[in-house]
Amino acid sequence: MTELLLLSFLPSGSEWIFIVVIILLLFGGKKIPELMKGLGKGVKSFKEGVNEAKDEINKAKGDLDDTDKAKK
Repeated sequence: MTELLLLSFLPSGSEWIFIVVIILLLFGGKKIPELMKGLGKGVKSFKEGVNEAKDEINKAKGDLDDTDKAKK
């Protein structure tokens, strides 16, 4: 149910074309590769941060499991 609600807000084919034209008008053809490069670096940094957080959570969980085993 939630997926259908989220999908209803996504742009369709002609709306994507309109969005691309607006972006081209605002930024120009030369700036778009720079923007996409920056966006890619941001996504990569975000993924690395998420993976680091997962690793820390798993490490803390392992430490708690070890202390529980030591107590028994």
